[in-house]
Amino acid sequence: MKTSNKGQNTDNVIDLFSRRPYSSLKDSRFIRLAPELDGLEMLYSNESSGDKLFSLKVLCWALRANGEVVGLVPWLDDIIACTDIADPLNGTWEGYYDPGIDELFFEPPIHKIVEVETAAEYYEYQCESEKDIVQEIPDLIGTHAVLSDKGFKSLSLQEVVSWRLHADGTILGMLVDDKKIESTPILPGDECLYPAQIETNFRYFFQHHIANKIKSRDPEALAAISMLVEES
Repeated sequence: MKTSNKGQNTDNVIDLFSRRPYSSLKDSRFIRLAPELDGLEMLYSNESSGDKLFSLKVLCWALRANGEVVGLVPWLDDIIACTDIADPLNGTWEGYYDPGIDELFFEPPIHKIVEVETAAEYYEYQCESEKDIVQEIPDLIGTHAVLSDKGFKSLSLQEVVSWRLHADGTILGMLVDDKKIESTPILPGDECLYPAQIETNFRYFFQHHIANKIKSRDPEALAAISMLVEES
């Protein structure tokens, strides 16, 4: 429900439940991130695997401009909200999972909601450009980027060091340009980092357990890569 006066701009229309401007409820941009530090996971199902469930570690929790908080995971060639995974071929979101206590849940943890909301209020940036960097968090789940030529004749994997959130809500995975390294360790914000998504040979993101299988030329992992190649 919303309150409204005839002729009003929607920026002045307030939703009675959220107390936010009605126009902002349509704004799904990510505006603040909070790294997941306790090993929580996303569960998803696959159409071809019956009742079997699979899991991915949650990278972080994100606050949208409309007030919604969601978990994020690297998924194929992007980073997306867990709840947005709804492709029958690649997977369907089934909920969040705490392996420490074997608990399935469907809403973000309250402490993460408080964290991102409080931080967003405290760090209220005034950006001059949509490309301004709002925040950068380290990758704590071992994400790797798969780089390959168009025909997948050559293939290499690079660790994602961090994730940069821009003012327009875009989140980019940052890789190391070996030619620009000046000192180590390489930390978020280092000048030698560049976005995976602008790399011509960038194909997919994988978490470390899959990346390690690819490195060791595990038959199942290579078969999965071949399947992705055929679909692309």
